[in-house]
Amino acid sequence: MEEPTPHNTDTATRPVRRRFPGLPSQIAYARRFVARHLASCPDLTTVTLLTSELATNAITHSASGRATGKFEVCVHQAPGWARVEVRDLGNLEESPRPQHRDPYDTEEHGRGLDLVEALSSAWGTEPRGDGMGRRVWFELVWERDGDPL
Repeated sequence: MEEPTPHNTDTATRPVRRRFPGLPSQIAYARRFVARHLASCPDLTTVTLLTSELATNAITHSASGRATGKFEVCVHQAPGWARVEVRDLGNLEESPRPQHRDPYDTEEHGRGLDLVEALSSAWGTEPRGDGMGRRVWFELVWERDGDPL
């Protein structure tokens, strides 16, 4: 299992997490939760977009979207680095993967993980440690105080 990899673990903050009901209306609350905790991130628009994609996938493609389902968002951060995880209740079908659709494909769905792959510094998926679903995450790395990436 991959662990968060901040550039300086001495300055990493304690992760924050929140559980949401598995309803489409909760996607906006998940975005706001992440935006509030990563307000100093220079790429906040990307962070909230990717959070929205992962939360949408959680309620669309996992048991988190069922009547009593839930999903959890966890935010890790350190100077110049952030990781957002969305933990869902899993899916019996298969692990999430990008579709790599043709840019001229007019299908409305299936591009969320393509965006995550294209816009994040790293991303991945793995089973949750408690065996009750999976964790899909992305990381962003940016310059800090003039330091190159």
